[in-house]
Amino acid sequence: MNLLERRNSLLGIEFDRYMKEHPEFSERIPDNAHVILLLEGDEEFNNWSIRIGKKQAESGQPLIFVTIKKLGPAHSRIEELELVTG
Repeated sequence: MNLLERRNSLLGIEFDRYMKEHPEFSERIPDNAHVILLLEGDEEFNNWSIRIGKKQAESGQPLIFVTIKKLGPAHSRIEELELVTG
């Protein structure tokens, strides 16, 4: 998996989380739409994402472009760890 594919995968995970936390946003996306994620300020990723997204969309399927304008800081969701030495 190359850098752009990894970026798209991570943005997809974050977008799914956002949709679960903001169901009113998901209501704005038409049924059967193909969502293409864009990242504000990242022209290389955006060009790649548009090209791949259009290629993956089915004929006549509506395209929805979602621009992610700002990402919060990444953080771990791990609440507890155990360290064992050998």
